[in-house]
Amino acid sequence: MINKEDIQNRMIQAVDTVRRTNPIAGSITNSVTINFVANAQLAIGGSAAMTYLPDEGEFLVKAGGATYINVGTLMPIYEQTLPHIVNVIRVMGKPWVLDPVAIGIGSLRTQLLWQFKEYKPTVIRGNSSEIIALAGLWGLDGGTKVSNVRGVDSTDSVNIAKTAAVALSKWTGGAVAVSGKTDLITDGSIIAFSQGGSHFMEKITGAGCSLGGVVAVYATVASPFIAALTATSVYNLAGKRAENNAGGPGSFQIQFLDELYKATAVDIANNPFEIEEA
Repeated sequence: MINKEDIQNRMIQAVDTVRRTNPIAGSITNSVTINFVANAQLAIGGSAAMTYLPDEGEFLVKAGGATYINVGTLMPIYEQTLPHIVNVIRVMGKPWVLDPVAIGIGSLRTQLLWQFKEYKPTVIRGNSSEIIALAGLWGLDGGTKVSNVRGVDSTDSVNIAKTAAVALSKWTGGAVAVSGKTDLITDGSIIAFSQGGSHFMEKITGAGCSLGGVVAVYATVASPFIAALTATSVYNLAGKRAENNAGGPGSFQIQFLDELYKATAVDIANNPFEIEEA
């Protein structure tokens, strides 16, 4: 039987632990959104560190509690950096978060994401089209090798990605978070549907990327499912609150970071979500 109260208590513990211990979650992420990713990690109480070089990435893996890898805006050096870093992560047994941004639009991106299958990310975060496409690339249920990703945007609904998300989480032994109007988070046996957010999130760059970075911060102190659900919940809560005081996308981004910072552990755990068995 699913115990929602127990899940909420573990979310509260994750939030409080992050704010007390200020854990490092290093990121190799989209160059368009580096600043927003770092600021979001700092706002929830984590420490941010960004790099793109193989040796510096290895240092961050060793120094940090978790690593965030986002394949947006790939550079040639990433062909060396990313395989090296995920191997270091596996050897050290540390958690990592994968964001398969724009899967299917280039050969290097496809090659790297295919290699990541054997390294089994702790959490995979993406929109529904990216999750479906990754499951297809890895030959898992619910996936398709024909990507419906439009740049970094999704053309599929969250419910359509449910089978793919469950299959990916069962393969990795971790969790998958699918972003949409209602977000889906699963560990392969439980599915949570988190509500909230704002339409302004579609009008700024980096909402999804920064969410992945925040998941990585929580992954330093919590299980994959709790980390993904807690991060999604604080985003939905902060987005909803920020929209009330924002006049447009620019002011929303500022208000959003403020609300990430101000959200209490209890408020985050109580942001509306529903649970069902997978």
